[in-house]
Amino acid sequence: MSIQIVSLGNHYNGLYDTEKTSVVGLYLRYILRSQDINESHPVFKVYQASLRSEDRVGIVAYECLDLDTFSCDLQSSLATLAGADIVVLNFGVENRPLFLEIKNNFAPLLKQIFSHRQSVPIIVLATGHRDSPSCTCPMCTSDRAMTVSSLEGLQLAKDIGLGATYLELLSFNSFYLKNNLYYFRELLEYYIMQTMKNKSSETREKKKNKVIRIQPPKLEQPVTMPVLKDEPSRYNTDIRKLLDQCHCVDVHFCTADLNPICGAHRVVLCSVSYGFMLLFDLIPAKEIHEFNLQETVRTYLSVYQEPTVSMNNTPVRVIVKDVHFHKCLPDILHFIYSGASQWQLLEHDLKEKLKDDEEADYVSHIVQSLLNKPGTDSHSGTPLSLSESIGFFFNNTSLADVVFQVQDTKIPAHRSVLAARCDVMAAMFSGSYMETNCALIPVHGISKDTFLNFLEYIYTDTVCPASIPEAMSLMICSEMYQVSRLQHICEGCITTQLQSMTSRELASTSLNVVSLLQKAKIFSQKQEFQDLSAWQLDFVEINKWPSNYYLNQLSKYRSYIHSPKHSCAVM
Repeated sequence: MSIQIVSLGNHYNGLYDTEKTSVVGLYLRYILRSQDINESHPVFKVYQASLRSEDRVGIVAYECLDLDTFSCDLQSSLATLAGADIVVLNFGVENRPLFLEIKNNFAPLLKQIFSHRQSVPIIVLATGHRDSPSCTCPMCTSDRAMTVSSLEGLQLAKDIGLGATYLELLSFNSFYLKNNLYYFRELLEYYIMQTMKNKSSETREKKKNKVIRIQPPKLEQPVTMPVLKDEPSRYNTDIRKLLDQCHCVDVHFCTADLNPICGAHRVVLCSVSYGFMLLFDLIPAKEIHEFNLQETVRTYLSVYQEPTVSMNNTPVRVIVKDVHFHKCLPDILHFIYSGASQWQLLEHDLKEKLKDDEEADYVSHIVQSLLNKPGTDSHSGTPLSLSESIGFFFNNTSLADVVFQVQDTKIPAHRSVLAARCDVMAAMFSGSYMETNCALIPVHGISKDTFLNFLEYIYTDTVCPASIPEAMSLMICSEMYQVSRLQHICEGCITTQLQSMTSRELASTSLNVVSLLQKAKIFSQKQEFQDLSAWQLDFVEINKWPSNYYLNQLSKYRSYIHSPKHSCAVM
């Protein structure tokens, strides 16, 4: 007795795979050790093999990797498909065109052919690795939009009907090959044995006029890698904390008689308002086409002209000319440092402070004019977030009060933003250190590109390292400056890229997983930062890294991290 399997499609994902293949062909070659392969057929590659446990069960598999060749000999192809006992539909999660071809052309064809043979198992098999959702850069967001989601795969199986089963496996590189094949083997051999039972009792069931439908098995989930932490963003909290703690203040608001009211930061004020940009001469008045904004700035605010030349980091004094406005200024600044979007909360706070609705409306109108808030009839588009607004000042000399010398490049920055987002920078700029009043700060041991990526995250709250070495360098930098969320982002980038790389790509690079393990352990001594080293250990062991050399190195590494000398060093 023989079982006929038809496999349509492939698991080629374009960027990471070098050749087209299907899991059925891999199963026959590596699990059943099929040597009888016929490639003379114009459409299908034909395999013949037998189950080792049951030598009397023969398997004949027809594999069509390129669906465009299916119509070369359409009559023969349809006849082969109609005679199938098991059908497997293959596609990669990053190969949407192949998924759409199966969905639009072959799913209706299968429903038509097997409408009277509902006992034929149909397996919808997706393979591949989707990008991590923690990265929000435009490139990664666009890539995720081009992949096939699990819900789309499940819906395809439901649309086919006939008891179709949806199965999803990880990338078919050398690391996941063994696990994927053994997991698929359980499912396929279950269907093979059920089909054999169905065939042996086919005559008896025909007499009873009863249709047999093979139920899919209940399989255990495959081994999964440890889940890395995804720390939520604290960007808005960091900026609000900057106002509360008064780090690196470069603006002092004063009354008309120069009595101080409160401190603020020019880069935050200018990021949300053209009025403050005009006040601090960041843009010329001729570029402001709204007369009301210019009039509001002249009427209510002015920069005090110091009688003597001040130092570079000496705060400027801004005179608030209106008594109601300076009375409510702390609430207004809290509103600005929260992103200048919670207008209803501001109006409530103004009424609570002034105890007069008309005066509260008057101050609210001043704030609206100063911040250039659009009227109720002209709302258009979504306002920028605080990270997007402040992000415009990244690597920008405007309002910059510190310069980093990295290798042969000078990078401008803003002390207030650095202090808000990085506790190490806050201590450096507020303590008794050389950098506190220094305009040019040298940075050693970090490359220019790594430090620019670090500052990009500080300003914009997002970053996307292009390679594993770049992500590792950035993770080391984030550990040096104790920015934990950036370290977790780098860990996610490293694990995502390792999972998606094929063995050929790894062989063509100078990557050494054991070396990555050692670096991850050295720069992740804190308990909450040990995820990457634990993940990489599981990555090597679960996927059976294909080299005795690496396994020996792994054994030495395990002995090293558990040695008393290393434990004392960690303590």
